Amino acid sequence: MTSNHVRGLAALVVTSILWSMGGLFIKIVPFDALTVAGCRSALACIVLLAWMRRPQPTWSLPQWGGIVAYAATVILFVMATKRTTAANAILLQYTAPVWVALFSSAMTGERLRRADVVTVAAVCCGMAVFFADRLSPGMMEGNLLAVASGIAFAMLALCMRAQRGVATGETILFGNILAAVVCLPFLSFAGATPHAYLGLAALGFIQLGISYVLYAWALRHVTALEAVLVTVLEPLLNPVWVALATGETPSPLSMIGGLVVLSAVLLRARFTRAAATS
Repeated sequence: MTSNHVRGLAALVVTSILWSMGGLFIKIVPFDALTVAGCRSALACIVLLAWMRRPQPTWSLPQWGGIVAYAATVILFVMATKRTTAANAILLQYTAPVWVALFSSAMTGERLRRADVVTVAAVCCGMAVFFADRLSPGMMEGNLLAVASGIAFAMLALCMRAQRGVATGETILFGNILAAVVCLPFLSFAGATPHAYLGLAALGFIQLGISYVLYAWALRHVTALEAVLVTVLEPLLNPVWVALATGETPSPLSMIGGLVVLSAVLLRARFTRAAATS
């Protein structure tokens, strides 16, 4: 194990912790969802621009698709977190690998592998458990937004794959710019306090901006399976921070559903890796 490999794994751990703080800050920042989403992305752009210095987008069709999908992902995730529990929002977003498998099959005509079929079935069962829970209309809306965020995240993954590693950082940068522009007409800072602005700054500069810089660097030095396994810390820690700070806890059914979803995603990543190296 080289020193860069160790640093890459450490960067992934830090990235996962930063990502996991998103639910907490979105909950405690008192502004509405679109204000939080727009300002978060706008501030992240400053970090990303400082890192890239001279972005060179290709403006290819996959890049445009990725930009739109990224903007939808981050906006829908903030909206979901404001309307349901942080645990539900992040765990339902983690259904993305299922949508990737289904969309890939539909777009390329490839048959789903056995691991894909099992994963789809397991995640559908996990989602059924989420929606079988007794929820208020607001939480049901939040859960649906979280699923939509997972679908958008899947489309982002497919578009990034189609870019074949070219200008993927620019896709994230311009996706954040698009998210900020879309949310701009809805900005409202009613009831603002210094703590609210500090929370918003942490969300944009650190939780989203710095985390993506660390993630991009780490991916150069770790395997794809390591990236999947380590970043699962995000959905595990996300509800923990929220519970410690606000007392919000997911229901037993939500915890069971989340365990099913995460287990399915991890097993698919493991079997896919094993098949690729056999």
